[in-house]
Amino acid sequence: MGFKNIRKQKLTKLFSGVPGNRLATPRLLNWLDANGFYTQVASTGHHGDYPGGLFDHSWDVTHKLLEMTHKLNLVWEKPDSPYIVGMFHDVCKIDEYEIEMVNGQSTVIKTEKCGDEHGAKSVRYLSELIPLTNEEILCIRYHMGPYIRPDWVGYDNAIKQYENVLWTHTADMYASRLMR
Repeated sequence: MGFKNIRKQKLTKLFSGVPGNRLATPRLLNWLDANGFYTQVASTGHHGDYPGGLFDHSWDVTHKLLEMTHKLNLVWEKPDSPYIVGMFHDVCKIDEYEIEMVNGQSTVIKTEKCGDEHGAKSVRYLSELIPLTNEEILCIRYHMGPYIRPDWVGYDNAIKQYENVLWTHTADMYASRLMR
């Protein structure tokens, strides 16, 4: 069994017991499969810079966010929100990179399709597939904090509205800096 199928099975198993589940819809799962969610890289030269890295990084963020939710007694608008936010905060990267042969070696090339607003692009992609709460939208939008585009005011206001914006950013930073 290939790594793509192993990742698909992991996701299906994770989603199977989620309360209030908006995740295990054929439309979403088919879209993820058709667009390379299980095989895409997450970056060039950083976390998840290998085939399947996007899934692995998203998996790590989800588990860190679930751990934080449990340990810190975080309250979400919907019980499946930490799964949605964690697994799909970087879904825009599904078409962000291409693997090309350079000097006989596979090399990851960034296509710049997400640009500086990759959180917003992830929200656009995901909202076409499942309904999102305002909390989920802001968590995904600001999961990078102000790192991509300096927006301390927007980030601060989002945290004031939903403290889980801060915890999403923290889970993403933890997963991208300290895991794998």
